[in-house]
Amino acid sequence: MKPEHKEMMKARSRNIWLRVAYDGTDYHGFQRQTSPMTAVQNVLEEALEKICGELIELTSSGRTDAGVHARGQIVNFFTDSTIPVDRLPAVVNRFLPGSIVVTGAGETDDRFSALHSPHDKTYSYRLTETDGYASPFLHRYSWQIDSRLDTALMQQAADTLLGEHDFSAFRTTGSNEKGDPVKTIYRADLIRQGPDIELRISASGFLYHMVRNIVGTLVKVGEGRMTVPEFAALIAAKDRSLLPPMAPASGLCMEQVTYRDYPEIG
Repeated sequence: MKPEHKEMMKARSRNIWLRVAYDGTDYHGFQRQTSPMTAVQNVLEEALEKICGELIELTSSGRTDAGVHARGQIVNFFTDSTIPVDRLPAVVNRFLPGSIVVTGAGETDDRFSALHSPHDKTYSYRLTETDGYASPFLHRYSWQIDSRLDTALMQQAADTLLGEHDFSAFRTTGSNEKGDPVKTIYRADLIRQGPDIELRISASGFLYHMVRNIVGTLVKVGEGRMTVPEFAALIAAKDRSLLPPMAPASGLCMEQVTYRDYPEIG
């Protein structure tokens, strides 16, 4: 957001937060894009502008990539609109396609920022073992793999991620991201239900493509092509070139954002 726009927005009387779910398959990520590309933010801002009758610029808790989904993306915006906040989800959803749904809303103080106030974020990544034939009903939401994965070994490798580390090795090569590569991972659990395997990972923050790089490497462990000590050594090496290709976007979903100072939001 441009500085002059930020000042204009913060001069408005209300700071509204929204919880948003979306299927990201047909969008060029969450962050606003210029035509002909369309992002979730473009569509959501246009709908809110129709309702509020003024320019709306959203601040989001994170920028999901093209093809990545969300159940709990948090955004906030400033407005002078008087629409009751409890009616806002139902009203804005009338102006949104079925692939984007506002599932919650509230009003908060002007200090709150969806981007700068989180304590932690949780993502999930879904893998599906196939019998040699990928399902057309899963390709938008899961990475389908024609092999059997050892989830016990994958969990041992995931456990080495816990705590505070420099995760430069799991940041995509060529990224222009300037953020601190030191993050704290609070949880990294592998959950199996039949052929479906889900990684649930919570951290203080994530680097660009960090979860997809972690999953791509965990799969190598699960296939027996990398040992747990070799996986752990990658963290200390801080070298992305040592990692295999990252996992595809389709299996990744932003699940939840937690705000310690704003427990009602999320």
